[in-house]
Amino acid sequence: MQTNPSLSLSSPDVRHLTATHKIALALVGLSLLIIVNALFGGAEGMEGPMLWTLLASLGGGILLYAYAEYGNKPAGIKNNGVWFFSETARGSAGWVMGVVLTLFYVALYWFPEWLGLRSEGANTGLVALFNPLSYLLSGQAASQWFVYGTFYTLAILAMGGKFIWKYRHNTYQIVRTSSVMFFQLGFAFLIPEFMARLNSTPEIQSLDVSVPYYDFKNMWPLNYYNFDGYRIDAMTNDGLNALTHNLGFIMLAIGIGSVFIISPILTYFFGKRWYCSWVCGCGGLAETAGDPYRHLSDKSVKAWKIERWLIYSVLALAVIMTVAVVFGYLGERTDQGFWITKQVFTGIVAVTLLGLTTLLWTRPRIFGSIELSIKILASVLMVGITGLTVWALVSGSQQVFFMDAYPLRKWYGFFIGATFSGVVGVGFYPLMGSRVWCRFGCPMAAILGLQQRFFSKFRITTNSGQCISCGNCSTYCEMGIDVRAYAQKGQNIVRSSCVGCGICAAVCPRGVLKLENGPDSGESRMDSVLF
Repeated sequence: MQTNPSLSLSSPDVRHLTATHKIALALVGLSLLIIVNALFGGAEGMEGPMLWTLLASLGGGILLYAYAEYGNKPAGIKNNGVWFFSETARGSAGWVMGVVLTLFYVALYWFPEWLGLRSEGANTGLVALFNPLSYLLSGQAASQWFVYGTFYTLAILAMGGKFIWKYRHNTYQIVRTSSVMFFQLGFAFLIPEFMARLNSTPEIQSLDVSVPYYDFKNMWPLNYYNFDGYRIDAMTNDGLNALTHNLGFIMLAIGIGSVFIISPILTYFFGKRWYCSWVCGCGGLAETAGDPYRHLSDKSVKAWKIERWLIYSVLALAVIMTVAVVFGYLGERTDQGFWITKQVFTGIVAVTLLGLTTLLWTRPRIFGSIELSIKILASVLMVGITGLTVWALVSGSQQVFFMDAYPLRKWYGFFIGATFSGVVGVGFYPLMGSRVWCRFGCPMAAILGLQQRFFSKFRITTNSGQCISCGNCSTYCEMGIDVRAYAQKGQNIVRSSCVGCGICAAVCPRGVLKLENGPDSGESRMDSVLF
């Protein structure tokens, strides 16, 4: 047995850092040095070598650190000391990390020139550093969004590898993490870049049109711009050749079908986890890069009250904005051959919202646990949207809510799409946990949550006889659910906020919790609160 030769009463060595740890940290440090150097123009003329060194050192350093941390230890979750490390316990390191992430998002959305984006002339700084990779994939110069997408994808891939090492004893976590890595790399990053490359071909450029391209796995209302007029025009443009024209219609059909057909069916069988924990890029980043901060989610009653009002308020805004934008766009169409008209759209809105209102008041067994005030407010909102849409159609107005649709869309994009989902949603990981956006603001999570809460076969079953009330499940629930309270009562967990990540079951030392699909008598839904 090797002993430490030091005569000091306290250990002179830093925690557990091995030589492998130190090499990994040195690689990460090298990547940070390259980033800082590029921001100040130090990469000019050497973009290619410095970019590949950056990507290799950052990704390799993270994976090497993961191997050093978990590879030579017995399988099982290691969350030792998370409440004592400054970075993961809202200490000074955590606050510094939060400030750095927040400032990065501020620069990304509103001050891209800080990153080197230029409206005239060649880009400089960090944006120019990524030109070689951008030209390789899309045939175009990099933008701040390409830089962000590359870092985003690298974070999910590298931290996903770290996550898999950590949870390698759990097959569900390995498969789930591999899934979000696959969808982020393929559907969110590579496919849109390859589709963008089509626009640089001589054939497309000669038509003076632009081939639409986007992340196929994103859907409304998370992808709130999918039904903007310019995107619909791009997807239905007759000036394209047969291949790209059909591709546009396929994308439009997928966008509509995913909202009304694909998503409800998958949620019925698998719960919202099929998207929030297996596919979504926001959830993928939270589960991988955000894993060290999952225990920081607020479990207080106050946070729960804020959550249940805020997330559905964002959903209501998304519905109002979308109805206004689509209605205004259809009013601008002068050709009569378009596949949908203002009259048809108004009918769809009326039938959908009035149907939901009727269902809300005529299904007491399912909806009985909803507070009366929420029922009234939801009903007033849905009937109000229907009434204003019908009134705009009858009066011939192009404005459903007495305002231009696109300024409404612009402000929604600023406050929700940028500030909430980006700056706060990721920048506050070290301060409020990894699912701030998913928990408090994501309208997609709100819709899927309602479907899961009332119509899904998915639930987390509990065995109260085995529970020792250790609290691990509640501590590591990133959505702020007090899982232990359900386990102690032997109640199935059917919550609209649950994303089905399965960490509560993974950290349970007694096997109390299980993620299952099956018939439900409705009692668990009646006994638990709405959110």
